[in-house]
Amino acid sequence: QVRLVESGGGSVQSGGSLRLSCVASASGYITSDYCMAWFRQAPGKEREGVAAIDKHGVTDYAASAKGRWIISLDNAKYTLHLQMNDLKPEDTALYYCAAERYRGLTAMEALTRPADLGSWGQGTQVTVSS
Repeated sequence: QVRLVESGGGSVQSGGSLRLSCVASASGYITSDYCMAWFRQAPGKEREGVAAIDKHGVTDYAASAKGRWIISLDNAKYTLHLQMNDLKPEDTALYYCAAERYRGLTAMEALTRPADLGSWGQGTQVTVSS
């Protein structure tokens, strides 16, 4: 499994946008063989899957993210992105990137089975003010 590093978090006002990125550390590369996902966890709340993309390029989103966010994999740069538009205060959380290469997960499975994802990053903080 690879080690993942997230970036792109920050503080924005309600209605603003952020683009999160996730790359593998020197231990490897993110490729289209992976099922990748973004999760978030707010203080006092459970970790929640928000977007995923499987090795076939199929995507899935949590209801809270549909229509506002887009997950994508830049194969040329080995980078996973999450474009977050129309941010709301309730989107405030620590956002994690996760990946799995060997289980053949679908995007939907990745969102609901975080324990099956073998690689995780340390997270990047997103804070949305009203």
